[in-house]
Amino acid sequence: HVQLVESGGGSVQAGGSLRLSCVASGFTYSTNCMAWFRQTAGKEREPIGLLHTGGDTPIYSDSIAGRFTISADYTNDTLFLQMNSLKPEDSAMYYCAADPFLVCSDYDLSPLTNFAYWGQGTQVTVS
Repeated sequence: HVQLVESGGGSVQAGGSLRLSCVASGFTYSTNCMAWFRQTAGKEREPIGLLHTGGDTPIYSDSIAGRFTISADYTNDTLFLQMNSLKPEDSAMYYCAADPFLVCSDYDLSPLTNFAYWGQGTQVTVS
């Protein structure tokens, strides 16, 4: 079965950087729409960006304003989220998600998009 395992979270000072990783395994289909979301307690899940592993360029939410970059290492089935110029309001649980059937367009960059697979999350705290 599909597993997504995030890592790389932690505590960092404002202005710092972190790189999150999401290692995927068990995919049935060769290409997937993969995404990063974040969520804080009591708030709606917020999409950060998505990437189709078939080779499209990433699509980002306006909220991260060029500070975050999504990339992938297809050899090791890993999705990355490079986060720079971190702010306290970036503190959240960060989740990786995947779905083999989504088109992976701007339309899918929504808190309501129902990705089929989710990781357990990795906590990021910016102070």
